[in-house]
Amino acid sequence: MIVCENVWKTFRTQGKKKAVAKGINAVFPTGVAVAILGRNGAGKSTLMNLIAGSQKPTRGRIWSDGTISWPVGFAGSFHGELTGAQNTRFIARVYGVDTDMLSDFVEDFAELGSNFHAPFRTYSSGMRSRLAFGISMGIRFDTYLVDEVTSVGDQRFKDKASKVFHQRIGASGAIVASHSTNVIRDLCSKAAVLENGTLTMYDNVEDGIAHHMENMKK
Repeated sequence: MIVCENVWKTFRTQGKKKAVAKGINAVFPTGVAVAILGRNGAGKSTLMNLIAGSQKPTRGRIWSDGTISWPVGFAGSFHGELTGAQNTRFIARVYGVDTDMLSDFVEDFAELGSNFHAPFRTYSSGMRSRLAFGISMGIRFDTYLVDEVTSVGDQRFKDKASKVFHQRIGASGAIVASHSTNVIRDLCSKAAVLENGTLTMYDNVEDGIAHHMENMKK
């Protein structure tokens, strides 16, 4: 379970304050996949980063009674001079999982071939995403954070990634931010709509999608 208690997040841009979270109170239950819907710039990625702990709320707090992944596919914290294999083993040690097991899983899943043993700085954006997604899926979390999972790789790899992700959320929960209603319907059973800093929760994913589509007409 992840709980947001009176969460505010404000930024100052061009001398003006902008609030992307205005006193959000929400509960994301254990073992449930919840969609985060909102127009571009609504603050979906910021909310994901707040839940991940990579950003701090301006006010309020977020707490959980389980483990939370970093945003799936995020490759920003990898060391450029280390190989994909070395980055994988380092992360395995940080999270206390078997290094050989995670390395074997990622090498097979990410399909990087010999590049798995090349420096991360030489990777294309697609290779970086595949490595990051593989590491994310190779570690068991109580809740996975997913920001546009469909952006990973070509269609064949997307299908492969979707299959593995379904297996993971069968035992874990997820918070999924995506512009694709097909992806949302495929992965999620509940939804939350972020608009003007306010988060509205829905027990039925179709109700959340309907609210979001109405917002998009305005």
